[in-house]
Amino acid sequence: MTDEKQVKELKNITVEVAGEKHLRYVDTINDTIDTAAKQRGTGIARRTYDYLATKMMEGKAIIALEGEEFAGFCYIESWGTARYVANSGLIVNPVYRGIGLAKEIKKKAFELSRTKFPEAKLFGLTTGLAVMKINHSLGYRPVTYSELTDDDAFWKGCQGCVNYDILQRMNRTKCLCTGMLYDPAWESEKNGNGSEIKKRSLLEYLSKLHPRHALQLLEKYRKNKKENKTT
Repeated sequence: MTDEKQVKELKNITVEVAGEKHLRYVDTINDTIDTAAKQRGTGIARRTYDYLATKMMEGKAIIALEGEEFAGFCYIESWGTARYVANSGLIVNPVYRGIGLAKEIKKKAFELSRTKFPEAKLFGLTTGLAVMKINHSLGYRPVTYSELTDDDAFWKGCQGCVNYDILQRMNRTKCLCTGMLYDPAWESEKNGNGSEIKKRSLLEYLSKLHPRHALQLLEKYRKNKKENKTT
């Protein structure tokens, strides 16, 4: 019997800015977030219905659909008088994982963020290697938490994560998530004087910030690569 996941194709999925017509998917989105959080044991905080509905109504969310079926979601938030913008809540329906949909959603959210907040620094927190690789391909770099927003409202949003006590104990200096940042000034540095800045590998950045974490990610990457070859 053919697995349902194998017959899903990216070309059949619409990735667009969410609006009022998508409000009926809010509960499905939150249920998908809850399930993923329980499976991973980390990293995703549930939002209220009103919060996600407001993001949709403000045109600050991305939704992916195959016809009427929910496939994925992400939203954007601004902090520190819009000096910092986060692409948050990335979630993909398990049926649609493994076909590159997360990357398409992140790309659309990145474009939306750059359009609405062209001068803002874009940042995010993640525990997933796949998301780190997607962010890196968009120009993000791993950074220490001190380079992220100090807006209390942002960090309050981590309260729904199972690892929030770790963040508190470390005085918001570190947790299990890796902080990643995109600064539009880097583009000015790269293009302004005609000199190309060397794009370092993701592991090169991580090894300087978290040497042990970088080794763990490298081992995970090699394991996944080996498993993919044998399947």
